[in-house]
Amino acid sequence: QVQLVESGGGLVQPGGSLRLSCAASGTGIIFSINAMGWYRQAPGKQRELVAVTRGGSTNYVDSVKGRFAISRDNAKNTLYLQMNSLKPEDTAVYYCNAEVAWGLGYKNALITWGQGTLVTVSS
Repeated sequence: QVQLVESGGGLVQPGGSLRLSCAASGTGIIFSINAMGWYRQAPGKQRELVAVTRGGSTNYVDSVKGRFAISRDNAKNTLYLQMNSLKPEDTAVYYCNAEVAWGLGYKNALITWGQGTLVTVSS
């Protein structure tokens, strides 16, 4: 089983910055991560994709372009989201997501999610 653990959420004033982290770990299996991304869900809204990284390429939802940056440390199996110029509308629970190939020959695939970390942007 592959687990994702997010950290770094909290309360920040508008215009401030936060850095989220997502650490992936596997128990008793070998695995390789094909893609990782950040999603968010605001109260009363559907979960939306914020940013994704796959094979060195990155994509962002329009509302965060130029403010957020996704990066990945492959050696540490850790994903980051640097969030700058935060706005109240960025308030949400942020979830980490990974597409994982696992097992001998990496022939098995699964999608896994973290438990979420709350980001609140408010004065």
